[in-house]
Amino acid sequence: MPEIIIRNACAKDLDACIEIETNSFPPDEAASDESIRTRITTYPQGFLVAEKNGCILGQINSGATSKNDITDEAFKKLVGHDPAGTSMVIFSLSVLPRFRHQGVAAALMDRFIIKARDMGKQNVLLLCKEKLIPFYRRFGFEDGGLSASTHGGAAWHEMRLGL
Repeated sequence: MPEIIIRNACAKDLDACIEIETNSFPPDEAASDESIRTRITTYPQGFLVAEKNGCILGQINSGATSKNDITDEAFKKLVGHDPAGTSMVIFSLSVLPRFRHQGVAAALMDRFIIKARDMGKQNVLLLCKEKLIPFYRRFGFEDGGLSASTHGGAAWHEMRLGL
């Protein structure tokens, strides 16, 4: 059975990444098609996909900053993105529903953390819903409490992993 390949996203992955995003988040939380395109083209170093047998199963995408406030909605469109920033900020970690609970998200996160370290970053930051805190804690993330973000009308927790 072929292994999952984790690699940087490229332009040909756009449609698959949009499909994953729209199948993983409610419409008011999912990134727009244009945001996904911008993330792939502007910061492919921070955008990984999991692929098996030519099928994209999942994705993790991000931006970089030296700021501590990751609640700025414009940043999700990479406004203010600084490739030399000290922190990687994960926008989305998502897997197609039929491939969930098979280790795909964990494989993406493991590779992402290694990549962030290799790039000399000091932190990986993200916002998540309360039910996902235990998942991220498995990787060493610490819960910083409720965020000021109200993206999509949801409550979000700020998570931080020091590298």
